[in-house]
Amino acid sequence: MTILFDDTNTETAITASWQKEALLAFHSKLLHQQDRFPCIPATAGHRLGQFRYSFAGDPTTKEAAVQLAESLRIYGQQSKEIGSYTSLIVFFDTEKQKEDNLDVPAYFRIFWDLLSGTTAYDPVNWPSDIPQNPDDALWEYCFGGEKYFMYCATPAHQQKKSRYFPCLMLAITPRWVLKKFESKPKAAAGIKQNIRKRILAYDTSDIHPDLNAYGNHDNHEWKQYFLHDDNSSPTACPFHRKKKD
Repeated sequence: MTILFDDTNTETAITASWQKEALLAFHSKLLHQQDRFPCIPATAGHRLGQFRYSFAGDPTTKEAAVQLAESLRIYGQQSKEIGSYTSLIVFFDTEKQKEDNLDVPAYFRIFWDLLSGTTAYDPVNWPSDIPQNPDDALWEYCFGGEKYFMYCATPAHQQKKSRYFPCLMLAITPRWVLKKFESKPKAAAGIKQNIRKRILAYDTSDIHPDLNAYGNHDNHEWKQYFLHDDNSSPTACPFHRKKKD
């Protein structure tokens, strides 16, 4: 059974050691005062208690896709009542992948296989205003009729500390949250500039060239979901919608 946790019940409800370690690492990452996490809206959402948390199994399994789908379904019903800085944080049990010492490209394949597999459990049709082709500038991941920005962090990232986490972790932000952020262009521009300064201070590599703004003609939203450690850019999106078996 999939449960979404908030800051009031997470630490007392989880039992597995890897879950406790993941949650502790997440709080530490967002609260670190000297090594400040680059995404300013994310630190605000964390501080305000507007994040919701979920835990899933091995990300290469069908069970994990089912768990992610259920988390998205529940979150989609609740998100608009939580606050304008909300995101869904999903931690995956990546012990096997860590033992196998997988590299970043391997996690890239796992991430996209997971997102593709999760669509098989989507209860509604893809929104009509979102293109089917990921190479379209207006494409983005959808589930349950909601549009989401996906952020993936892995245990294999080294140069990009902003994309490192002890287990595979997704931070999933509804498009309506990002639209509210963009509704004040002057303030949003200032925050984006500060975010880029923080990225340069946080990571040991330059800002990835794929970082762009949704709706720009040269933007590919899918490329920003999973940034490669060496600033390389994939030539084709591995995503394809699947049907339930």
